[in-house]
Amino acid sequence: MATLDRRAFLRTTGMAGLALGLAACGDSGTSGASGSGFGAVKIQLSWKKNVEFAGEYFADSKGYYKAAGFSQVELLSGGGSGTSVESGLTTGRCWIGLSTPTITAPAVLQGAPLKIVGATFQKNPFAIVSLGKNPIKDPKDLAGKKIGVQDSNELVWNALLKSNGIDPSSVTRVPFQSDPSMLTSGQLDGYVGFVTSGPVRLKMQGVDAAHMLFADHGLPLVAETFTVTQETIDKERDKLKAFLTAEIKGWRDAVADPAKAAELAAKTYGKDQNLDVAEQTEEAKMQNELVVTPDAKANGLFTMTSELIEQNIASLAKAGLTVKAENLFDLSILEEIYKADASLKLS
Repeated sequence: MATLDRRAFLRTTGMAGLALGLAACGDSGTSGASGSGFGAVKIQLSWKKNVEFAGEYFADSKGYYKAAGFSQVELLSGGGSGTSVESGLTTGRCWIGLSTPTITAPAVLQGAPLKIVGATFQKNPFAIVSLGKNPIKDPKDLAGKKIGVQDSNELVWNALLKSNGIDPSSVTRVPFQSDPSMLTSGQLDGYVGFVTSGPVRLKMQGVDAAHMLFADHGLPLVAETFTVTQETIDKERDKLKAFLTAEIKGWRDAVADPAKAAELAAKTYGKDQNLDVAEQTEEAKMQNELVVTPDAKANGLFTMTSELIEQNIASLAKAGLTVKAENLFDLSILEEIYKADASLKLS
C-alpha cells in the first residue's frame, strides 16, 4: 500500500533549491487581517493521510485549533513530489511541518534557518522486521543473516551497524522494495522498515512477526517533529504556543482512543487512501508506544529531555551529519506551555 521511500534516513529533498528568502514565510497562509485570532495556517504532513496524524485529526475535528484562535488549519498531505516540509517552510508554502531530524539537519547545515520545536514520536519507527519463528532481537543476531535494505535507507542501515560495531561484511544486504513477501517466502531473514506498518500488516495476514527498534539499539532518533522557521519562533511565539497546545490536546485524545483515531483516518481524513480500519487501529496502538514514553509521561507530549537531544545529535553524527543541538532544536516553547498549564500533561 505505502512504500518506505519517505521513511528513508536521508531522502532526496531538493535541498539545493531551497529558497532562503523568508520575508513572507512567518505569515504564510494566515489571514490575520480578517481579525479572526490567528487566522488560517497550513501544516505540511510528512506522508499521506493515515493514522500517523491522528492527533491532528482530533485537534481539527474536536475544534481544538479553532478554540486556540485559528480560523482554519489546513492539513497538507505529503508523500508526493514538492511536499518537502523544509522547502515548504522556506518558500512559504506552509507555516509549520512534520518532519524528522535526518531531513531537517541537512537543510540547517545548508543554511536554512529552521528549528525543531517538538517531537510527536519520541522513538523513530525504524526497525528490523523479522519472523517470530526466526526473530532478530539484537544487533548481534544480524551476523550471517540476509537483510532487505532499500537504497534510500542505506545511511540508517550503515549507522545502525556502526553504532553496534558490526562488520558490514558479516551481513548479506539484499536489494529491497518494501515487499514483505520476500520475508515470508524465506528470501530474507529480515528487512529495514517502519515498526508501525510492516509487523502490523504481517499480523493481519496471520503471520507472527518480530521487530528490533533502532532507537533501542544504539540509534535513538525522534520522528514526526514539529518544524518551523526561526522567524516564527521570534515573531509569532504566542501563535506557535497556541498551535502546539491544540496539538497536545489532539494527541492526548489520539493516544486514549486508537479505535477512534483509526476511524478518523480511514473514514474522514484519509478516506481516499483505501485504509482498513482494523489495520489502522493496530497501527495506532503500535505508534502509541513510540509517542508515550516515561519521559513523555513525566514532562508532557512532544517534549525532549536534554539527554534525548544529545542522543539525537550523536545519532546524526554517526550518519555524517554534524550539527549543534542549539542549531537544530528549540524546546523552550513547550517548556513554557507546560509551565503555564501542567494539566496538559498525560494523567
